[in-house]
Amino acid sequence: MSNLDGLNHSTVSLTMGSSRAQEPSDQEPYYRWDFPDGTPWARFYRSTSGFVLRFPGLADFEVSVDGRHVSCAPAPGTSRAAAEHLYLNQVLPLALSKLGKLVFHASSVEVEGSVVAFVAQAGRGKSTLAASFAVNGYRFLGDDGLHLEPSDQDYLVMPSHPSIRLWEDSQDQLVSADAQKAPALEFTSKSRFLAGDMLPHCNSPTPLRAAFFLGEGETERTILRPLGAIEAVLEWTKHSFLLEVEDRVTNHAHFERIAALAGAVPCYFLDYPRRYSGLASLRQIIIDVLSSKSTV
Repeated sequence: MSNLDGLNHSTVSLTMGSSRAQEPSDQEPYYRWDFPDGTPWARFYRSTSGFVLRFPGLADFEVSVDGRHVSCAPAPGTSRAAAEHLYLNQVLPLALSKLGKLVFHASSVEVEGSVVAFVAQAGRGKSTLAASFAVNGYRFLGDDGLHLEPSDQDYLVMPSHPSIRLWEDSQDQLVSADAQKAPALEFTSKSRFLAGDMLPHCNSPTPLRAAFFLGEGETERTILRPLGAIEAVLEWTKHSFLLEVEDRVTNHAHFERIAALAGAVPCYFLDYPRRYSGLASLRQIIIDVLSSKSTV
């Protein structure tokens, strides 16, 4: 099954090209993503037809100037599954941002008919929290990308690919050995588990109820507090997918959309000890907040 099967992103089209060596660029990237240890992850370049997003050693993605079309040239040795995964989780959110969409680094789960988002940078437990809810019967909508669409009265979370990626320790603690696993990807040691009876997935747009911005985990007790409007705007901004990071007009419009979002959706700061034994009580704390039983 292709990573793209079952997804409807009709506003952005993808052309998967043949493998091609990554030639050195004659220009400096206008933006870059690096891992915490400084290892390059992605480089952003401008081209005559739009943008080039390079994942060194993996693939080049050309994004049209309007964001509506993406073409991919995998590097030699990169599987189609890996290229599609990069497209879905990294490139598509950036292309959608060019279309004025709101997309963030976050996982999301359905709780009692609405959605809770866990927003954070890589490594802070977004996927683990989503999996913790999912294995306990709560449907997840996405693992690492939160795409929001404003509606008349709220913001709808658009479902993403029905899979969750987990490090080995989270797999051992949360996921049954019978859970369906997708083929391994060559650029990560995370395993990707497909939705099913053990990991239920919600495939319908669902209203966003609340957002929890995750701390670093360097705490011995759970810390939960509501965010003020300004703090919420800053947090949403920090975790945005944004392709046009240098364009003043784009940034202003993006900031206004985020300000409206921050004023409409309750936002919280959440930090907690990263211990699997505490996940059940953490889930209950979150559920109590949603049902107004908490006094935070």
